[in-house]
Amino acid sequence: MDRLLSMRVFQKVIDEGGFAAAARVLDMSPAGVTRLVSDLEQHLGTRLIQRTTRRLALTDAGQAYLLRVRSILQEVDDAEAAASQNTRELQGVVNIVAPPLFANYFLATQIARWLGLYPKVAIHLHPDPFPQNRVEEFDVTFMVVDEGFDANIVARPLAKTEYVVCASPGYLQRMGTPQTPQDLERHLYLRFPWQAGSGHASRGMRLSRLDGSQSAIDVGMPVVFQAESYEALFTAAISGAGVAALPRFPATHHFESGALVHLLPDWIFGRYTVYVALPTRKLMPARIRAFLDFASELVPSADRRTPPR
Repeated sequence: MDRLLSMRVFQKVIDEGGFAAAARVLDMSPAGVTRLVSDLEQHLGTRLIQRTTRRLALTDAGQAYLLRVRSILQEVDDAEAAASQNTRELQGVVNIVAPPLFANYFLATQIARWLGLYPKVAIHLHPDPFPQNRVEEFDVTFMVVDEGFDANIVARPLAKTEYVVCASPGYLQRMGTPQTPQDLERHLYLRFPWQAGSGHASRGMRLSRLDGSQSAIDVGMPVVFQAESYEALFTAAISGAGVAALPRFPATHHFESGALVHLLPDWIFGRYTVYVALPTRKLMPARIRAFLDFASELVPSADRRTPPR
């Protein structure tokens, strides 16, 4: 049995969601793919995949084995890239995990520019609202976290910015434009649920002066929409449903287009930091180093206004 080939086939079956799909990508027969995975299970003495008529599911052993297989295969690919990087241009794949909002509004907008620099290095982007839990699975992990975030992860800060209060022009025409934080009590709240557990009032906003000159103010507001997706909150706010506390980037783009209005600009809902984390592999391929340099140059430019430190 070619163990390395069997490991690659097993990983591809999971990534593609089935034996037939993996066979098409690998240009192999479905029977050959099935045989290689069965041989691998027999070699290991345990079942890796539970097969049903509708879907595949990893067993506990399969889940643990897949994590190690990804790391091993990445090490093999990185070793080959390192050995040949002096004799040919960068090539391969950079596997990235990032929160959906950051993935869509920032990373996806930079792909054309990246390919212009490195046409043979593909980007595989995996949106995930909780990327900090998957650092070891990917080449690069982007995290967008609130102040006070603390985890057993080695991560480098790339940029700092804030959550700002905003609403659509149509909503403000109907409901009026708040001039002070207390004016928000008469407005409808579009809330991200994490905010409720981060020291903020359960039915309202906790706002602080941008310059830190006074204590935070809690403003009670009726919650009319709640979503664990900033994309959904952006959509609801732009459609005129209410007032939301949203990340300054990409809210700035909507301020410039006129889709949203920045309310109470001297006040913020909180601050957040964009971090980049890498798995605990000792070898960093040239393509990963090139991508980190690329991201480091671009992310600060996304911060139109950096808070005082």
